[in-house]
Formats: sequence, C-alpha cells, structure tokens
Amino acid sequence: MSYFKWAENQPGFGDGVESFCLLLHNLRDLKFQQSAVKELVSTPKFPDATTMIQGLNDCSKRFDFELDSRDFNYLLFGYLATDRFDDAISCFNWMLDSNIDVWVSYVNDIIQVLVFQKNMIKEARELYDKVCCRGFVGNSATVRLMMRACLKDGELSEAERYFRLAKDQGVELEPGVLSCAVGVVSKKPDCNAACELLMEMKEKGFVPSAGTYNQAIIACVKQQNLMEALRLKDEMMSDGKPMNLVVAMNLIKGYCLSGELESALGLFAELAEHELTPNLATYSVIIDGCCMKGDMEKASELFDQMTEKGIKPSVYNINSMIKGFLKGRLLEKAYEMINKAAESGLADGSTYNILVSWLCRDGKVDEAQKIWDKMIRCGIRPNVVNYNNLIYGYCKIGNVAMAHSMYVEMIAKGVKPNAITLTVLVSRYFKKGEVEKALKLFDERVDLRIDSTDYTYNTVIDGLCKHGQTSYARNLLENFIKKDNFIPSCMTYNMVIDGLLKEGDLDSAFSVYNEMSEKGVYPTVFTYTILINACCKSNNFDLALKMLNEMISKGLKLDITAYGTLIDAFCKRRDMKSACKLFDELCEAGLSPNIYIYNSMISGYRNVNNIEAALSFHKKLTDQGIFCDLKTYTSLIDGLLKEDKLQSALEFYAEMVAEGIVPDEITYTVLVNGLCKKGKLENAHEFFKEMEEKGATPNSLMYNALVAGYFKEGNLPEAFKMYDEMLERGLSPDRMTLDFLMNANFKPSYQSSKTSIS
Repeated sequence: MSYFKWAENQPGFGDGVESFCLLLHNLRDLKFQQSAVKELVSTPKFPDATTMIQGLNDCSKRFDFELDSRDFNYLLFGYLATDRFDDAISCFNWMLDSNIDVWVSYVNDIIQVLVFQKNMIKEARELYDKVCCRGFVGNSATVRLMMRACLKDGELSEAERYFRLAKDQGVELEPGVLSCAVGVVSKKPDCNAACELLMEMKEKGFVPSAGTYNQAIIACVKQQNLMEALRLKDEMMSDGKPMNLVVAMNLIKGYCLSGELESALGLFAELAEHELTPNLATYSVIIDGCCMKGDMEKASELFDQMTEKGIKPSVYNINSMIKGFLKGRLLEKAYEMINKAAESGLADGSTYNILVSWLCRDGKVDEAQKIWDKMIRCGIRPNVVNYNNLIYGYCKIGNVAMAHSMYVEMIAKGVKPNAITLTVLVSRYFKKGEVEKALKLFDERVDLRIDSTDYTYNTVIDGLCKHGQTSYARNLLENFIKKDNFIPSCMTYNMVIDGLLKEGDLDSAFSVYNEMSEKGVYPTVFTYTILINACCKSNNFDLALKMLNEMISKGLKLDITAYGTLIDAFCKRRDMKSACKLFDELCEAGLSPNIYIYNSMISGYRNVNNIEAALSFHKKLTDQGIFCDLKTYTSLIDGLLKEDKLQSALEFYAEMVAEGIVPDEITYTVLVNGLCKKGKLENAHEFFKEMEEKGATPNSLMYNALVAGYFKEGNLPEAFKMYDEMLERGLSPDRMTLDFLMNANFKPSYQSSKTSIS
C-alpha cells in the first residue's frame, strides 16, 4: 500500500483503473485487509463503482486470475467506509443482479444508512425484500434493524412480520431482538404475544430488562388484563428488578380502569415504600381515576397535594377535574376550578370548551355564553369546536337565529365552519320547518369549501322527505352521487322510501327499493318493515307476505316493530290464527311484546267477538308489568258491552279513570253506543253529560244511538229533544234515526219542535 502511494505520485503512473483493481484483488488475502481497502478507496483518484466492476472483470481475464465474492464485497465495504453511498448502492445492485452473495454485515450497513442517516425506510424495506427473494438470510442484527425501521415508520404489523420471518428462517435471535419484539407487540397492543415472548426469553436463559417488562405490563393494562399485569410485576421483582414508577403508574391506571379505585389509591400510597416519588404523570393518572369514579373529594385532596409538592398542574389535570365536577353536577366547583386556572394561565380553549359543551347539552345556554365571553376576555381565540358547541346549544333550545349569528361571526373572524357546524344548523332549520333556509345554508358549503360528510347529506335528504318533498330529495340524491361521489347507505334509501310511503306513493317506494338492491345496498329489517306496513295499510296483503318471505330468505330476523306490523295486519283481517302464531313466534325469539302488539291482539279478538281471549291477553300484559293505555281500555269496554258484560265494562272504565287516563271521544262513543244498544239509557246519558262537562262535543254516533234508544224505550219526547239538539250542533242523523222519527211523526203530539220530517 505504501509502494502504491509512492508510485501513484511518480511521473508516468497512469490514470487507468488497472492498478486499483490489481491492488484491491491482492489486498483481499491480507490480514488487515479492511483498513487497507478503506485507505485505498479513500484515495482521490479511486474510480466509481461501474468503472471498478468493469475493471476487475477485465483484469481477471488479462492477468488470468479468478475473481470471487471477496473482491466485490471488499469493494462494497470500501465505498461504505468512505461514505460513497451512491457507489455502494451501485455495487450492491450489480452484485445482486450477478448472483454474487453480499455479506450480511454489509447488507446491515446499507440498511443502517438508509434508515437512520437518510430516512429512506421504504427503500430499505424494498432492498431487504429484494435480497430475501434471492435466498438471503440475515442475522440477529439484520432483524433488529428491519424491526426498528418499521417502528420508525409506525408499521407495527410489518415489524412483527420481519421478526416472525426470521424465526421461521432459523435465525439465532439475540436478547436485543427479542426485547424489540416484545416492544412491537406491546405497542399493538397484544399482551398475550408479549407474555409469550417474555417466556421464550427466559427459557433461553435471558433475563428481560426492566424496560422490556415495562412494555409488556403497559400492554396488559391497555387491554385491561390487570391480573396478567400484576403477575408480570411480581415476576419482574423476583428477577431482581425493583418496582419502578412506570410500572406503578400503569398498574394504578389499570386499577382505575377496572373500577378498583381503592386498590389504585392503596398502590399510590405504597410508592414511598419502594422509594418512588410520584411525578406529574403519576398524579394525573390517580386524579383522573378519582374523577372517573366520581370521588371528587379525594381528587381534590390529591390535586392540592400535588401543587403543595411544587408540581405544576397541566391543562390535562385542570380539564380532568372540571369533567369530574360536572359529572357530579358540582357546577360551582367547576366554576371555581376554571377561574383559578384562568388566573394562573393554565386554562386553554379545550378547558373552556368542556364547560361550554356541558352547559349547552344541559340546556344552560345563557351560562355557556357567559363562559364563552370570559374565554374571549382571557384572550383565547375560539376554534371551530368551541363555536360548534355553542351553535349546538342555541339550536337545542330552539334559538336558531342566535345559532346562525354565531355561524356568521365565526366566518367573519376567520374560523372556517366544518361539516358538523353545517349539519347542526341545517338539521335545526329542517326541524323548524324552514326548508328554504336549510337548503340555502347547505348550498353555502361550496363557497366555503366545506367537505360534507355522509351525515350532512343524509340530514338534507331526511329533512326534505319529512317535509313532503321526497321527489326533490330523490333528485338531490342523484346529484350527490354524480357530482359529490356520495355513496348512499341503506339508511339513505330508507329515508326516501319512508318519505314516499308517507306521501302514499307505494309504486315509487318500491322503485327506490329495487334501485338500492341493484346498487348492491342490502335492505335492513327497517326497510322491509316500512314496506310491509305500507302494503298492509293499502290492503295489498299478498305483497306484504311476499316481502316478509323475501326478508326471511335473506336471513333477516324480524324485530318487534316488524312483528307488530304483521300482527296488526292479521288482526285487522280477523285472521287471529295467524296473528297468534306470530305472537308465539316473537316470544320464542326472545322478544317481549309491547303495548302496541297487545292492543292489536285485544282489538282483534274483540272484532271476532271473543272477549275471553281478549281478556286473557289483557292478563298477559298486566302480568308482564305493562300498563294499559286508552286504546286497551276502550277495546275491552267495547267488547264487554257487546257481550252484555256491563258490570265488567264499567269496572274497566273506573280502573282507567283511577289510573289517570282521560277518556277520549272514541271511548265515550263506545260507552254511549254500547249502553244504548243494551237499553241502559240512563247510564248512557250520564256518560254523554260527563263528556259535555269535560268540554268535549258529542258526535253524531252518540246522538243517533241515544235517539234510537229513547225511541225503542218509547220515550219519544226525549228522542225528539236529542234530535233537536243534534241539529242545533250541525250534526246529521243517520238513516235509522230518520226512519224512527218518520214513524213517530205520524203521532202529532210527538213532532220535533225544529222541523217536521216528510
């Protein structure tokens, strides 16, 4: 090497590559070849990789010597050692393409440079995959490098893949690699895998470090496997590793997450025994645990203890305390905390937002506005989240004008509204029936460049459908799909179908149903339920059953609403056998019949004059703890009167009134009509007067029943009196009443005072 340096500077020494190639070839057999190669490559005139590779091949032919992998590996080393990385990569790629084995240590060096010097993680992974495809098997250092590269890029699954691949290849894994693997699976987190790896380390005679134990314990806590976390803590200490603050803090957190606050407080109190001093993070965890559990007295005590020890609270601590006070509805304490935080400069926008949000959800918008004003005075610039909460609060109490003024203000102050802002306001305008304002606001999203969410689009579709503008909603939906790349969900189609059904357009509803099926959107139970219900209401029972069979064939189970719709339809068709079959089926499916279903069954049996069956269903519903409503009582009273069970009917009426249920016009009509038909005119008239005393106006059915009843009884003066009263109220007599009175008209002394009937 010394001779080469001397000769290099002599007259007549050529600039050719041959001398470099020959010297490199000769150096490969020397004892200290690496330092010599590094010295050679560092010479100013040393050629680039392409020139050297060609030169080596030419020299081997000219001087008749055989090249092997050492020549090229030492050349690669030289470029790496002298930071000629581009030449190193060129040399490396040529070696791979020429099927020349690259030594593991040099592969590792290249990966090291790519990952940690040049941050070319993707390229490092591509390079590694490339050599693996050619049968390369790295060593423990290679695996660790690749895992660290993936961790740097946040690719935990890929890091684990490289580790598993190395194990499958039989690579002898060192403790550092196993520790790294524990860290990888712990971050996922996968505490079971972490524990298995710890066991593998110990079986191989390695003692995991405290840091490795820490990572596994943290994973266990994250997955709420507190028992395993405690076991690992004991194992760590039995391995001679003392309890540390990271483990203690995470175990305290684990206890808090499991609802074991007393155990968490106990461990916190034991820190001194382990010569550990709690820091801000430790206090944050235990204070947060107290707040979550609602023990604000202990949380306040620990908060004060922390500040007395000179540990300055963070915004997180302040926010945690305020959340705890609000959860316990200790509003004054929350105010006190935020005032202290404001004075010490610890309150930020998120702090105020917690209080504003809670007050708005609680309907205390005036109080929320005061907190907002205080935040502004403290120099905190509100962000979109702050504005959204106050806008939501005003919308909730129905003050859309104020909500809209906040929306205008935020734009004027340079705070860009987001999809939540827009959706909240649009939704409220629709709820108020101000459709035009809702649509105008929605259109502003284009100029403001607000990216609408699926929820925003669905809000507009739903609002239009609920206000009888389903056709327009369908047109808008097509535009959303074509122009905004909106992908409607089943919920979207359900809104349109429901809107069309409420508008009585069954054909269009089925057209939308077919459209959603063609687009691969699967109908839900709700889709089928509203369609079946509409078919039943339009007396298209065959189509309803067809939809039911289709629903079942798709593996969908009926919910309580679907059962209720079908049972009601069967009851109205007086097919009580089918209704009972469905009733039994829903009970077997583990569903509980509601009052709507019981009322359908009771009225169904009443309609087929089977009052005993109706009463048995009444008993079932009371045994189930369901309270009867007005419809239940009205159906039972009607059925009992039809069966001449006057006393039972009156008992149900008395029970209904005692329950605080006010009879309506239908109930009174049932009572008056039923009692008149049974000749109980006195009772009927009492209910008639009771209804009038309550400010309700009797209908023509009641008058007709009373006129007919008095006529049959022979009380013609009372019959004509009721008839006259009926006419005064503008009600029309039915045919039977006219027939009765026409016959009575032949008796001059009983003529109506209002008119003669001819």
